[in-house]
Amino acid sequence: MWRKTTKPSRAPTGLGAIADLGFIGLDDNADPAVITGYKAARNRPLTPYQKLSNTVLAAVRAPVEHGFAHLKNWRVLTKLRTDPKSATALVRALLVLTNREIAR
Repeated sequence: MWRKTTKPSRAPTGLGAIADLGFIGLDDNADPAVITGYKAARNRPLTPYQKLSNTVLAAVRAPVEHGFAHLKNWRVLTKLRTDPKSATALVRALLVLTNREIAR
C-alpha cells in the first residue's frame, strides 16, 4: 500500500557536507548536515572567531574544489552513461592520471 508522507525523514547516518556561503540556511537545526561559513552583513561585521571558522572551512574545502576542477578537465565524464560502480573505477583511474600529469 502506498502511503504519502508530508515530511521526508532523514535517517541518522552521521554524514554531513561542508559547503560554501551559497548554502547558508539550508540546514538550520541543532545537528546540521550541511556546515557553512559565516556571512557578514553591512551593519554586522564578523567576529574574530567567525573569521577563523571561515578560514578553517576554506582550508578543508580547497583540496576538494581543486579535485573537482581537475576532474572537469576530463570531458569524458560529461558523456558518461554507466553504472555508478563503473564510474567510480573510471574516476579513480582519471585521478591517477591527473596526479601523474600534475607531478611532472
